[in-house]
Amino acid sequence: MKLSELRKRLADAGIEDADLEARLLFSHATGLPAHRLIASDPDCPDPSLEDLLEKRLARVPLAYLLQETVFFRETYRVTPDVLIPRPDTELLVEEAIKRIPAGVRFADLCCGSGCIGISVLASRPDLSCVSVDLSPAAVALTRENAERNGVAGRISAVRADLFALPDELSGFGALLCNPPYIASGVIPTLSSEVQREPLAALDGGADGLAFYREIARRLPSLLAPGGIALLEIGYDQARSVAEIFSACGKAPEIRSDYGGNPRLAILSRP
Repeated sequence: MKLSELRKRLADAGIEDADLEARLLFSHATGLPAHRLIASDPDCPDPSLEDLLEKRLARVPLAYLLQETVFFRETYRVTPDVLIPRPDTELLVEEAIKRIPAGVRFADLCCGSGCIGISVLASRPDLSCVSVDLSPAAVALTRENAERNGVAGRISAVRADLFALPDELSGFGALLCNPPYIASGVIPTLSSEVQREPLAALDGGADGLAFYREIARRLPSLLAPGGIALLEIGYDQARSVAEIFSACGKAPEIRSDYGGNPRLAILSRP
């Protein structure tokens, strides 16, 4: 299959950035650097490219086909066992790098691929991290990505349920979390691509707020005095999340992303 045919079939199927995706898929199948394909039209006889194309046309997310994605300044391996890291979450990383006190141990709850904790560690060599997820596959992938990005010596990835955390997971200098926050009833309305991502990483309960309530309940034990919590929120959840934490005596600061949507709740423990 020629690159131009691959591009056309993606475009005809309504793939938004068919040119870039064609080059990335072609590069993945052939090993040719994607940037060298911009002004050329090579042919790939390998049938694996056709298989990749058919899966993409069936709306398997591109990152799952490439088995990796770029997030912040790092590259991560991703599988269908974890949520695909998104640019919106980079705001959480940026703020964590600026705000986490020097030399502390922080927690990355619902860590998935490990991208949040690992990207913070990559920019802050004074910190250490405990990454936590209920999924054994996510825990294994976090360890792999920590090795890949050179921070394995400062991270511990453990399997635990946020709703039943062991006592030793407490007293952190900072808490980072991008929890599941989509209301259960909304999930069937999401795009077919998003619905191919793990349900456990999307479903935040009936109103999308179950994880925030649990974090608010546990915050006094999770955070050490002087600690800070940074939580990603849905674009329409700022008021609800603020009410949850304000009821516990901790009114959060709400930060918007670069699109102007509320995206981050920030709390500190005096």
